[in-house]
Amino acid sequence: MAIIIPNLNQLKGRGTAGERRVAEVLRRKLGDECLVWYDVAVGKKRRYPDFIVLHPQKGLLFLEVKDWELKTFKSINPNDIQRLTSNGLRTDPNPLAQVRGCAFALVNQLKADPVLQQTAAHRLGQLKMPYGCGVIFSKVLRSQMENALPEDSRNLVLPDHLVLYQEDLRDDVDDEAFQNKLWDMFPYQFGQRLSEDEINRVRWHLYPELRIDLQLSQTNLFDDEPSLEVLQDASAMSLPDKIKVMDLQQEQLARNLGAGHRVIHGVAGSGKTLILAYHCQYLAQMLSKPILVLCYNVVLAVKLKTMLQNKGLGDKVQVHHFNGWCIEQLKKHHIATIEGSEPIYKRQVATMLAAVEDGRISREQYGAVMIDEGHDFEPEWLQAVAKMVDIDDGNLLLLYDDAQSIYRRGGLNFTLSSVGIKAQGRTSILKMNYRNTREILHFAYEFASEYLTGADSKDDDHIPLVLPESGGVSGPKPVFYRLPSFSEEITQAKQQIVSWQAEGVALHKMAILVVTLEQAKPLQDAFKQVNVATQILVDSKAKKAYLPDDNSVAIMTLQSSKGLEFTHVVVVGVGSLAPEAKRTASDAKVLYVGMTRAQQVLVVTGSVSEAEEAKGRGVFVKKLLKQATDLAS
Repeated sequence: MAIIIPNLNQLKGRGTAGERRVAEVLRRKLGDECLVWYDVAVGKKRRYPDFIVLHPQKGLLFLEVKDWELKTFKSINPNDIQRLTSNGLRTDPNPLAQVRGCAFALVNQLKADPVLQQTAAHRLGQLKMPYGCGVIFSKVLRSQMENALPEDSRNLVLPDHLVLYQEDLRDDVDDEAFQNKLWDMFPYQFGQRLSEDEINRVRWHLYPELRIDLQLSQTNLFDDEPSLEVLQDASAMSLPDKIKVMDLQQEQLARNLGAGHRVIHGVAGSGKTLILAYHCQYLAQMLSKPILVLCYNVVLAVKLKTMLQNKGLGDKVQVHHFNGWCIEQLKKHHIATIEGSEPIYKRQVATMLAAVEDGRISREQYGAVMIDEGHDFEPEWLQAVAKMVDIDDGNLLLLYDDAQSIYRRGGLNFTLSSVGIKAQGRTSILKMNYRNTREILHFAYEFASEYLTGADSKDDDHIPLVLPESGGVSGPKPVFYRLPSFSEEITQAKQQIVSWQAEGVALHKMAILVVTLEQAKPLQDAFKQVNVATQILVDSKAKKAYLPDDNSVAIMTLQSSKGLEFTHVVVVGVGSLAPEAKRTASDAKVLYVGMTRAQQVLVVTGSVSEAEEAKGRGVFVKKLLKQATDLAS
């Protein structure tokens, strides 16, 4: 059966009865290799063909479905049809002309991509796949049309081989016969099968809202249409095989997200934040209430907010880290923070939670709530957040990855339903990591695998640990340096950044991750000596002022890097991790998160003295040194 995007369940209440019928017929009668999109905008003018069918060998087929009855037709020509409706005489485009306009809008875009152009001299610059157009009349019999229009007239306005009729949609129609009627709509056949890379390329053009750039950078989640120059540069690179599977799963998931509570749990780099961003963009066009996006990490909140503002969604989407949102709510409702001996941020959260519970803070404030880094949220936080959307049909999306839960121990120890998240039957798992190169993911996972354990839960009211599968491209092997002292780690990091800069890597694509706050300042001082700009993100004020696109190297702790990604990463100071046995597992998870921030190149450094090693410290230095040695050999 063909893959329909969105799935048939999402078509309920959308479109016409005829369109829903055609979707079901296409799904059942076409083979597994066919992809079918319903109501996807194409081209710069955003035209909407009812269906686009992509067959690897046949090509692209555009279909327009009409539920019109023949008795309403008054006149027809190649451009227009006049029909008598309940509102009087109406002129509509000839559906064949309509669907051709949609086809040309996408085909012209595809032709501009060198990857999809023919190379033969007599067809140079033409699209390398066939494309065709057709019309389906779901309420008209073929005999009725033949009786109403002579053959010569039909060939002029609605040629027989380009039209399917009511009887063609019957269940008893042979699958092969149905397929042949569709393939007859193509004016020609090349006989050459599209590769997976070429299919992915078509989908990349077809659905820009979920476009992932070739460097897999979050900063480009919302890029506008690429220039031809960019396309030509990109054409030299091919997508790895497994990306196709991941992208397809992601596309289905994003487009199938409906109303209600939903959970996506997946590995680092599996596209959770990408889906959140798309869903924001989609819902912002539909909801009158604002959308709330929450995460744990201050720096990630700043980055998400910057991206959404750049897309013009700043007025519709509010982005906060959880503690910042608590403060905003207390100010909005004029509620004083409770007194006490605990740190003020804890008292602010406690005050907000109590105020939501007793009604001093209003509920159902938002049209939708989306929670990134849900694995680090306390149950009481989730319970309060769940009350911020309509209790019956509010949109709530929870993104979760237990392997990145570095602030909570033991993963999820409560059910989602117990905190008001009703996502049974509406959970999805993303196992494919496409952020990191295969080498980086293997290196990071091999290091932390003995600590990333957990049993799958038996129902979707819990969140199991999801172990990653690699979908990334290949790249340089990660490097580990064992050095005599932290000062030499600083020197190594400085040399590495300067070397990457000389190779043309932009500074904002690089990051240095430290273990402790105290390690950041000496690094910043060292980079001043070589005139390399840095952003040091070690306190709340600096994190909130983070400029993701500034031409500078970000220096932050491993914890602050959660949710972010950079092409080139240096992790320093790992010798100070796991100073005692009880912290080994939690620190390993923190380091795993840090290493998986690197998309293309990862360098790790560590130092430990003989005296510290004799006390059992520096366990990660020894582990990483052995791992790097084995990798090099």
